[in-house]
Amino acid sequence: MVGGEWRTSTEILDVRFPYTGEVFGRVCLAGSDDVEDALRCAERGFSSMRRLPAHRRSEILYSLAELIRERSAKLTGTIMLEAGKTRALAESEVVRARETIEVSAEEARRIDGTILPLDWNAAGEGRIGCLRRFPLGPVLAITPFNFPLNLACHKLGPAVAAGDSVILKPASATPISSLMLGEMALDAGIPPEAISVVPCRTDLAERMVRDDRVVCVSFTGSPAVGWHLREIAGRKRVGLELGGNAAVIVHEDADILFAVARIVAGAFSNAGQTCISVQRVYLHRPIYEETLALLVERVRALTAGDPREPGIEVGPMISESAAETALAKVEDAVAAGAKVLAGGIRDGPLVTPTVLVETTPDMAVNRTEAFAPVMTVTPYETFEEAIALANDSEYGLQAGIFTHDSRRIAQAFAELRVGGLVVNDISTFRMDHAPYGGVRGSGIGREGPKYAIEEMTEERMMIFSP
Repeated sequence: MVGGEWRTSTEILDVRFPYTGEVFGRVCLAGSDDVEDALRCAERGFSSMRRLPAHRRSEILYSLAELIRERSAKLTGTIMLEAGKTRALAESEVVRARETIEVSAEEARRIDGTILPLDWNAAGEGRIGCLRRFPLGPVLAITPFNFPLNLACHKLGPAVAAGDSVILKPASATPISSLMLGEMALDAGIPPEAISVVPCRTDLAERMVRDDRVVCVSFTGSPAVGWHLREIAGRKRVGLELGGNAAVIVHEDADILFAVARIVAGAFSNAGQTCISVQRVYLHRPIYEETLALLVERVRALTAGDPREPGIEVGPMISESAAETALAKVEDAVAAGAKVLAGGIRDGPLVTPTVLVETTPDMAVNRTEAFAPVMTVTPYETFEEAIALANDSEYGLQAGIFTHDSRRIAQAFAELRVGGLVVNDISTFRMDHAPYGGVRGSGIGREGPKYAIEEMTEERMMIFSP
């Protein structure tokens, strides 16, 4: 879809159900001419968007949220098939997407400014400063496969709220839900030239990143791709929400049963394909054996299989090659001395929920982002050691700690090098209206509609002298 116009092409992408590999949809890929037209439309569309008053931008987004509600059943079915999610996860994503758009609608009316008195010295007497945010320009939004609808809404919603035009480039594995979102955005009243959805080859996506008509790139995906795009983006604004290998610390004063339940949910939901999935678990030595046994028991009880079937808790990874990569990391760890206490088996794209112990920090299952249903468990002696182990990573997205000691909580908040700390819960917890993003290798900038709007607008200062 280019500038509100539906187009066809001779280059066809088969969209496959990850569990079976069956083709369930076909999408036309945008070509070079389509990308050029999308860039031109984005320029013209920005001229329309930037003039829309806040109440109108908000109304469009509220209409979009209502359309998501009305079409939730179809969206749920699409996400199940293109991303391989269980029905519960797909339904949850649709609800979150609607809420993300609703929050964006509210924030469209809250883009405020500041009045600055300037008479702090004699030269400023009688003068007043006015600081106000203005729309930035065309936004290129590049989204991943793991939350194909909600993460697209995390970019489209704030961009529309800010008064920007949008080119949405969805992941090749999951383009259909983004095309449906584009259709709903048109039906909601967004100016047609202000919205394009362009599934395309990587070289054409990079061409858009380099193009000076794009003034903001918002990317969610792998660290390697994200940092490469930042290098080629030139002087434009770039927001990166990248990967992680999230750590969770459980101290002896924690509610162990609650911690175990939450850790298992956070490690294996969406087959571990979440950038804040629980990957590294650190257990205080006094509770290590007991807690490990409870974790393993609960993991072994998880049901993995066809996500369309009732009762399935862990579905397939996005592709068989992704599953092969994940299991190779497990096998490398075992070859280096680690032990598998649960899982460690692959059946096509399905990897059984896996728990590893006796790993070392340099193993790939700890050093890199697993992005798979794989969790390592390691004991620690002191809380300081736990923080050091959690920080021993190039990533820094989110972490979780379980303790009731306010001193340890304060210490973790001050010393853990992450963008977000979740106390008495897992790293995987996220509220869509809150600021979300990482430090170090996990990215730059923040998502959450209010904070993404700040990334997609620019401040201007006016000094008024009566």
